[in-house]
Amino acid sequence: MLMTMTKDNLEIYGLLDGMHKSAECELNFGSPFELLVAVVLSAQCTDKRVNKVTQELFKYANTPEQFAAMPTEELEGRIFSCGFYHSKAKAIKELSESIIAAGGMPKTREELMKLRGVGRKTANVVYSVAYGGNAIAVDTHVFRVANRLGVADSKTPEGVEGQLMRNFDDELWSHLHHLLIFHGRYVCHSRKPDCDRCALTGKCKYFKENMSGSENQTVNSDYEKF
Repeated sequence: MLMTMTKDNLEIYGLLDGMHKSAECELNFGSPFELLVAVVLSAQCTDKRVNKVTQELFKYANTPEQFAAMPTEELEGRIFSCGFYHSKAKAIKELSESIIAAGGMPKTREELMKLRGVGRKTANVVYSVAYGGNAIAVDTHVFRVANRLGVADSKTPEGVEGQLMRNFDDELWSHLHHLLIFHGRYVCHSRKPDCDRCALTGKCKYFKENMSGSENQTVNSDYEKF
């Protein structure tokens, strides 16, 4: 593979990969549609909780037709513990109806984004994880870690996505997405990053500017807006 990345970005990718050998999607699913539903449920909810809910949910319903036919109140009850169950039930019902109207589950990011209630981040996850496409989904972990490391410098998820796509070779995008999520989830925490356990302090913009010599610094509030 021909590498076009800078030496620093290549080293950052290698260090992340070394720290998070098992980085992959932690949502359980048996089809692209199940993953789409799980991603909707995962908004402001842990993957562990979503997996517990979908373990039972998908035994009862796992196709667009089944979810479209399910009474809204029943769906809300089945996903209640994921939080925001009113809006999530509405989103699942609407995207299910959109898939039926489209004649089947979309397979490209552009087609996924045409589904009602499906934004760019969700489409990127399904496109990359379920279909093996090259994409970077920017959630709060990816946004925070990319800005802290200095591999992106933007105040919008779209800006971070574009910068990551320019700074890393496209063959690495999908895995980079998981590496950044794992790093944010397990090491580079929002309010108190665990820099003692991090192999990237020598490359990290945030550490150099805020953490060296002060172990108890908190995150700049700008990183908490998205």
